[in-house]
Parts: sequence; structure tokens; C-alpha cells
Amino acid sequence: METLACNFHSFTFNLSDSQTLSFLKFPPHQVRYSITPATTLSLRMTHSHSSQNPVIEQQRVIIPNKHGEKLVGLLHETGSKEIVILCHGFRSTKADRTMVNLAVALEKEGISAFRFDFAGNGESEGSFEFGNYSKEADDLHSVIQHFCEANRIVCAILGHSKGGDVVLLYASKYHDIHTVVNVSGRYDLKKGIEERFGKDFMDRIQDGFVDIKNKKGVEYRVTKESLMERLSLDMHEACLKIPRECRVLTVHGSADEIIPVGDALEFAKIIPNHKLHIVE
Repeated sequence: METLACNFHSFTFNLSDSQTLSFLKFPPHQVRYSITPATTLSLRMTHSHSSQNPVIEQQRVIIPNKHGEKLVGLLHETGSKEIVILCHGFRSTKADRTMVNLAVALEKEGISAFRFDFAGNGESEGSFEFGNYSKEADDLHSVIQHFCEANRIVCAILGHSKGGDVVLLYASKYHDIHTVVNVSGRYDLKKGIEERFGKDFMDRIQDGFVDIKNKKGVEYRVTKESLMERLSLDMHEACLKIPRECRVLTVHGSADEIIPVGDALEFAKIIPNHKLHIVE
């Protein structure tokens, strides 16, 4: 048996039934995972202000997307009929600390959560692609359909970084979810590319692809097609298609060095039913 331990700081998050989203303060806690060869993961939470050690089961769930690829996720089952779907960011997975921290915070409030890997990421099948925003929105649709068919109520979808753009694109295309949380999403998808790949990136990719390398070798490949998919996405236009009855919360750090806080302010200008929370 392998045991992984990690500490998380307090996190501010709440899903409210009111017309706007309010916030609750969750105390610091420690999360320990006991990983066994079985198909479920056992999670034990040790709270700093309690001697109780409740055990909450994490169920491994496999959901096919519309391309026949298997999406792998973990269901934090609390017994609630309502469930929140959590979407990771670029080059990340369901095991990202933000995803785990959010799932545990929701568990504490008695709300079930599901965190999964998009196709081509983590344990899910498929090939990794640099852009893929629209396909990931479709992956999310497959996940939501799965839980709706299981008689669950998907009360909210939450995405971090690239996942923030994905949940907003979902809300603009599918009008079946009425609470969306965008954590540090990027407003202008034409920005951030030069900073990541260099000023001559567009010239280099004319050959069809560019391999992004690190000290160990090729980290991932960016194809011209996937880059063009990202550059062609207009988040302004997409957000204008989000229906007014859909509540959107944007959470962003004031000193974010990867995606500037100004992007959050742009979302706040155009999304009709929107609440903005800047974390200093």
C-alpha cells in the first residue's frame, strides 16, 4: 500500500442556492490517501479542530466520451444527490492540488464532487493536444450526461485555468447547467503563447508542429492545427452566449503572473449574471 500525504491551506468556497454565490471559510486540514489495487480509493480527513477521523470513499468512475475514449475520474461520494464537476487546467490532471482541495472542501459541506482527467491527460485515454478547448467542453458534456442518467443533479461545474475557459465554453454551448465557477480562466486566448514558447513560435510552427522540450527531452508537442484552434476561439463572443439564468462566479488572484487579473475584469464586463471575487 502506498500512502501520499499533503497539507492544504484554508480555502474560500461555497455554492449557494441564492441568486449570487457567497463564500465560506474552510479550516486548514490534512488529507491522506491510501491507494490500493482495488477500484476505489479510501480518503481519510484529519481536521485540526476535531479528534474525529471520518473516512470518505472515493470511487473510480470511467466514462466514455463521444469519441469512444475512456475518461477516468474520482467521485467523492457524500450521499448527496447534488454533485459538482471539477475540471483541471493545462498540462494538469484530476490529482492537481487545486482539484483535490476543492473536492475535500465540498465534502466538508456534504456535497459530492467528481474530478476527472480530460482525454489525453492523466489516466484518461486519447492523445494530448495543446488547444482542444471545444473537445474538452464535449468531454465535460459526456461526464454531465453520465451523472444525469444516474439520476444525479449536477448543481455546478468548476474549472481552473484552462478548465475555467472550458466551463465557460460549455455554458455558452450547452444551456443545462446554471451555476458555473471560473477560477483563473484566460479571457484573451491569443495571449500567453509568446510568453510560453517564444517570439518566433509562429514562424517555427509553420512546419506543422513544434516540440516543447525540457531538460529530460520532449515534454509535449504543439501542432499547427491545435494552435490555430486556440487562436480561433473568441471567449468574448462565447461569453455573450451564456444565458442570463446561468450564474457565473469568477475567482482570480490579484498577483497572478501567468494569467493577469485583468482577464477576470473582462469576464465581469460581459457575462450577464456574474459575480467577481479577487483574492488578494
